Amino acid sequence: MKRVLILHGWGGSDFPHWQSWLAGEIAKDYGCVSFLKFSDINFPNKDKWLAELTKELEDFEPDIVICHSLANTLWFHLCHEGEIEEIENLFLVAPPSLKCAIEELESFFPCKIPAKLYAKKQILVTSTNDPYMSQDEAIELQRTLGIEMKVLENAGHINTNSGYGEWRWILEEINALNK
Repeated sequence: MKRVLILHGWGGSDFPHWQSWLAGEIAKDYGCVSFLKFSDINFPNKDKWLAELTKELEDFEPDIVICHSLANTLWFHLCHEGEIEEIENLFLVAPPSLKCAIEELESFFPCKIPAKLYAKKQILVTSTNDPYMSQDEAIELQRTLGIEMKVLENAGHINTNSGYGEWRWILEEINALNK
């Protein structure tokens, strides 16, 4: 079984969010999953979160990393540091605009697109109506990164508020990687 690290964004991804659901689905089949809870989820600090993520990467040694929202930006910052081991698969789900101006998140922005994502395979998953990243920004991000993109129709920020509790597609993707 592949080791799966799930990284939440601002405010966390507790139940019934799809990340929480996914962690449970992986664990109930005796899969190896870490659903890291970052400190101070409502007022995150980039440097603290980077330290926590770096420690988890060293301790858990994941094969697959699944980022949602602000965790994508955190991963980009980690890539800029360039001191991480390459993983097998990276899922970038609903990243916010790299020019985000939300006061509570100011330590994370602005953020440049990294030249390398430190993953053998990557996919960007976006929505046509994400309030935190326009579709034009998503297309530009995908083109700059040169990776596959899956666009969900009217899926908002791909979170609980937009109906993403149980999300079969992501589970099927992880299960396929375990075969």
